[in-house]
Amino acid sequence: MYKVAVLTISDKCSTGDREDTSGKIIQDFTKDSPWKVVKYEVIPDEPDMIKEKLIQYSEELKVDLVLTTGGTGFTARDRTPEATKEIIEKEVPGIPEAMRFEGFKSTNRAMLSRGIAGIRAKTLIINLPGSSRGVKESLEAVLEGLPHGLDMVAEKEH
Repeated sequence: MYKVAVLTISDKCSTGDREDTSGKIIQDFTKDSPWKVVKYEVIPDEPDMIKEKLIQYSEELKVDLVLTTGGTGFTARDRTPEATKEIIEKEVPGIPEAMRFEGFKSTNRAMLSRGIAGIRAKTLIINLPGSSRGVKESLEAVLEGLPHGLDMVAEKEH
């Protein structure tokens, strides 16, 4: 069983002006699988808050995987990748490459996602797009291969 934290990063969802459908999709993907969501939060697009949560999840909760959704676009408030990059120790470029490649099959807008993936402590952190469709396609592209990567991060036999 892998412990997962889900972090939705959205000004509108954090104030209740919009429903967080992307975070719920991530939680639905983890049902009937080796994934257990142990933390779910919605926060505004504030880099310091994003960094604080990612550090908390990796160092205090010691989750295996953090899945963020939102803040990967082009607006001035979209700063999830920058905040993530500041706290990770190793970047894992193949994961977002796979997500964009798979998403590009259905829309050329997939190339506009700026999400990254990386490791802090023994936690893999992946930035997913904020759209429901983008989250679904991204998870479909990478979820099956993640257990092997998580086992390597945890230094388990693989």
